[in-house]
Amino acid sequence: MLKFIFVVLYVVLMLGIGFVSMKKASTLQDFFLGGRKMGPWISAFAYGTTYFSAVLFIGYAGKIGWGFGLSSVWIGVGNALLGSWLAWVILAKKTRDMTHRLDASTMPEFFEKRYDSKALKVFSALIIFIFLVPYSASVYAGLSYLFESVFGIPYVYCMLFMAILTAIYLVLGGYVATAMTDFIQGIIMIFGVIIMIGYVLTNPAVGGLTEGMARLSQIPKDGARLVSLFGGSNWLGLLSLIVLTSFGSWGLPQMIHKFYAIKDEKSISKATVVSTGFAALIACGAYFVGAFGRLFLDNQVPLTGGKPNYDIIIPELLKIALPEAVLSIILLLVLSASMSTLASIVLTSSSAIAIDLVQGYIFPKMKKEIKKETVMLLMRVLCLVFIVFSFIVAYKPNAILVLMSFSWGTVAGSFIGPFLFGLYWKGTTKLGAWAGMLGGFLTSIILALSSNLNASQAPMFGMIAMLVSIIAVPVVSFITPKLSHNHIVEIFNSKVNENNKVGLDLD
Repeated sequence: MLKFIFVVLYVVLMLGIGFVSMKKASTLQDFFLGGRKMGPWISAFAYGTTYFSAVLFIGYAGKIGWGFGLSSVWIGVGNALLGSWLAWVILAKKTRDMTHRLDASTMPEFFEKRYDSKALKVFSALIIFIFLVPYSASVYAGLSYLFESVFGIPYVYCMLFMAILTAIYLVLGGYVATAMTDFIQGIIMIFGVIIMIGYVLTNPAVGGLTEGMARLSQIPKDGARLVSLFGGSNWLGLLSLIVLTSFGSWGLPQMIHKFYAIKDEKSISKATVVSTGFAALIACGAYFVGAFGRLFLDNQVPLTGGKPNYDIIIPELLKIALPEAVLSIILLLVLSASMSTLASIVLTSSSAIAIDLVQGYIFPKMKKEIKKETVMLLMRVLCLVFIVFSFIVAYKPNAILVLMSFSWGTVAGSFIGPFLFGLYWKGTTKLGAWAGMLGGFLTSIILALSSNLNASQAPMFGMIAMLVSIIAVPVVSFITPKLSHNHIVEIFNSKVNENNKVGLDLD
């Protein structure tokens, strides 16, 4: 009964936020960017909760913790220092200023206006829509294991519940609703991780940090690797995971979107500190707990259909380590992480169709000739369609879902070079941007296909794709025609006029 009470209260709160936020989303700018008036705490939590989903807690923490042991915590450190702190320091101010200057609401729109290329916008919008579908589907699947384990409810109903709840508050309030719910979900995640670490460490299976490390070191064959500082002989695999999950966020549109919406430079400084602390606790905590999975499961990987299933490690660990009442809080932790990520992905993907393709390419006069209510309705309908489509993919596992392992690396590899150089280097050319985007995209796809979609190699392929993108942009830009002087002056020297930006001032 306690579990159901927690979930009901959570649902009522999320729906309440959705209805309240509906009044604040009167324009497309409000719906997608919150009027570009998000305060530091809201922005920091929005970034952090989008970063970490059930894929981390259920999938990555269990599997990577099992394989690398305590050295997997370095991934969390990398996520905090590189994926959060450095991303805010390098990208936040520049992204906010330039997207204001260009009046760009999405990453594809940024590419179009920065490089004077409508084709670049269309191609990047298609990448976003196609490759974020399997990622959002994996969010459903990751949550379903824990829900089914705790409630004994078939996973399909768990996924349906999350889809309906996310659809309601997102369709009603857009980014304002998402940002406000992210803040609450982030608080739940903080308390949940602290409680989870405490119960795992004090459980007799671990016996405290020192004893737990000693027990890990005594595991046959793998003991030395599980307590080694840098992953033992598989240090390169660990490094590829750190690079992909940390620098990958620099090229993900659902993450960069948070920089578009923050209200001022003062907010950026505060948000940087908050976001980094949040990432350090959540990511390091998740991998730290996953490192002790072997002690709870007697060094035996759970089987499903006779095959190892690493996604069950964390749910089984939590069932053993936590009392039922506390398990309810952890359930909300994973639910919060999943819904916040899903909402951000849905908002980003639907905007790729509504703003970048339909309004920006297929019907370019839509802004002037069609009522704003029609554009808003299209955006809301597409959010709903994307959620339904993702649910169908997750419910009927197929080759599309397998692509999830490669989706992060493909999207980040396509965008990181053109976006990063586009912010800072005036000499970046249109062909240089195309080289970076196509180079990263094709590298990821070719490597994935050549491996027969071997998910274990996805982090390495993603790292290579990002390196190709970053190298290709300057190399090609040096030998190809520059953009016009007037275009560059307009992009980098014009002043930002924020007087016409309206929205909700959320501190």
